[in-house]
Amino acid sequence: MKGECRARRCVGWVRFTCRSGFPLPRISVRSDPARPPLRILEDSLAFRTLCAPLPLLLYAAMPCVAQTVRSYQTSADLAHTMEAQPALNFGASTAEVSAGHMVAVDETQRFQTMDGFGESITDGAAWLLEEKLTPAQRDAVMTRVFDRQRGIGLSFLRQPIGSSDLSRDESSYDDVPAGQQDPDLKHFSIAHDEADILPAVRQALELNPSITVMATPWSPPAWMKTKPTMDGGQLRDDAMGAYAAYLTRSVQAFQAAGVPVKYMTVQNEPLNETHDYPGTLMQASQAKVLIGSYLGPDLQRAGLATKVLAYDHNWDHPEYPIEVLGDAKAAPFTAGSATHCYGGDVSAQNAIHDRFPDKGIWMTECSGGTWDKEPALVKTARLLIESSRDWAKAVVLWGLVLDTEHGPHSGGCGTCRPLVEVDVKQSPVVVSYTGDFYGLGHASKFVHPAATRIASSSFGIHGLQTVAFQNIDGTVVLLVLNNEPAATEFVIGWHGRALKASLAPGSLATYTWGAH
Repeated sequence: MKGECRARRCVGWVRFTCRSGFPLPRISVRSDPARPPLRILEDSLAFRTLCAPLPLLLYAAMPCVAQTVRSYQTSADLAHTMEAQPALNFGASTAEVSAGHMVAVDETQRFQTMDGFGESITDGAAWLLEEKLTPAQRDAVMTRVFDRQRGIGLSFLRQPIGSSDLSRDESSYDDVPAGQQDPDLKHFSIAHDEADILPAVRQALELNPSITVMATPWSPPAWMKTKPTMDGGQLRDDAMGAYAAYLTRSVQAFQAAGVPVKYMTVQNEPLNETHDYPGTLMQASQAKVLIGSYLGPDLQRAGLATKVLAYDHNWDHPEYPIEVLGDAKAAPFTAGSATHCYGGDVSAQNAIHDRFPDKGIWMTECSGGTWDKEPALVKTARLLIESSRDWAKAVVLWGLVLDTEHGPHSGGCGTCRPLVEVDVKQSPVVVSYTGDFYGLGHASKFVHPAATRIASSSFGIHGLQTVAFQNIDGTVVLLVLNNEPAATEFVIGWHGRALKASLAPGSLATYTWGAH
């Protein structure tokens, strides 16, 4: 048993947490060198019952002195972005404080662990970074996006397998002339991605090695489909074996190129049969056969640990992932389900979780654009808060970099908003960061992979919305979005102590305390 108690001489109480994450009851202590908190803990029934079987104990001791809280705020108009605020301290007892809003944070109520917050380095984004920015500009953007110390530390990437709507043209990794087939994948190659995309992904991984990578196809190669195009149509049943081999080869090729893939889906937005950009209609009945009888076994035979996520589409059809996750053959190869924000309500994630509490949920695509009527910061902050509160292990936006004309794109979304916007009409090119960048950054910079979501009071879409996490080092992170039309004062309550804070309308704040 190893560790160190940070509360060597104090009065009041300390709280410890097992390495398993199970929080122990508060332990009353006095300034008694003969019986320091560690000895009291070892003697306690709670420790002997809950922690003694564990090989090690992680001491996340909360000192009895006032806890310093650091905070950072961004205004809706981006006049102030992630600005550090004066330090705060938990002081008076919550029982002694009166406030209209009491945001109670409680790490004894623990929910899902987090993979992270992220984006997609699309073909268009990688091309803009490589071809339109100077090397210094490109490095500055990548550092600000992916480095946690010098930037916001995005920790999740959803990478297309082949082209998407935010590509300069349409292609797969196995294109052959019209009318030809390639069931043995003799023409398979990811050479197209080696020019711009994979170097950018590798640079992101160098800046933040904790990034989780997910891979998603927008379409099988055209020769596998019911019509000879990547736009629309369906995967032929007799091509499922070839498609599973194609997806497995894609994961292997990414891995060989230095990009390990932890998760994948079999089709982006499978209920959207596209007409002007790559897409495929794939019903749940076909997806579960593809995963259970072809792709899953192929991944297993190849020795790949990559897990499949079901669905990868909007909240409005939770019955789709429920059908796939409930299939006896597909279920062993699935880690959970992936959702998008463009239809339905985030509460659908609760319905999926209730049916399959042992499976995860990832919110894998959402984009803002010219259609939005609220500031980008507010939209992304609300998405992040609501998705995380409804079990999402990751929150991912769509399209890292676009130009001021919302491109490049080949069909699909010509009005989407990126995290990073480049004005290629200016000389030199001008780089700017949208409210989405700061919305994600308020979480990704402070909430580390493997953090656990914990309980916090939240007051709905017209009030203060919050979500809280605890990192594995014990640090607590609280995000607060003020949806009210005026500046709002509130109290943060934690372990029976309180601090007063205020937030301007439409502003987002991150509060963090504990181990640093």
